[in-house]
Amino acid sequence: MTDTNSKLAERLTLVRPLFAADVALAGADPLGAPPAPLAEEAAGLSPNAVEKRRNEFAAGRDAVHQAMRQLGVPPAPVQVGIDRAPVWPAGLVGSITHTKSCAMAVLARAGEVQALGIDVEEDTPLKDELLPAICSDREQAWLKRQDNPGQMAKVVFSAKEAAYKAQYTLSRAFYGFDGMELEFDLATGAYQAFFTADRPPFSRGEAVGGRFTVGAGLIITTAEIRGCG
Repeated sequence: MTDTNSKLAERLTLVRPLFAADVALAGADPLGAPPAPLAEEAAGLSPNAVEKRRNEFAAGRDAVHQAMRQLGVPPAPVQVGIDRAPVWPAGLVGSITHTKSCAMAVLARAGEVQALGIDVEEDTPLKDELLPAICSDREQAWLKRQDNPGQMAKVVFSAKEAAYKAQYTLSRAFYGFDGMELEFDLATGAYQAFFTADRPPFSRGEAVGGRFTVGAGLIITTAEIRGCG
């Protein structure tokens, strides 16, 4: 196993416990040579996309296709919608994320699993000047009590991204970082993202639950929405 593959395996091992067993998880390396996306997928890329963007996109779609195989589903196109969100094949729900050094995808059969979210960020502190745009006054007060406020601010940012992706599957609602306020259970590595306004089918005060982990150079957050399907 190459160093690159070893690092990816380590990162996937970190993420695996954050999702239930019926959720497929896969990853790919944008810095390697990911397979080209399917033609229908590549059509969603801007013709002016730079090589970095193309590699990250290809790695994300490669991870999705791997996850499909894990579920026993032949790889199928995941196109880019008008809203720039992935268009999942019928019967599947999922989420894709990528950073400069890693791409990951999660996928499940639609039913009890209603929506998924995953976000990966490089493990660097959030810049102080971004705090007012990302974190509420309450969240900022909480961060000041943490031993590593810059890192945890990045966790807040990432968790809001993951929770947003999950809820968007059901609400198709656009909103900013003030659309959710987070509460963390650091002992269990869990968080709740509470809606600050009604976003049907979600009401103000309802929450999307998720988990987070930090390791192998990454901050990783996840979200799952389950129900009766």
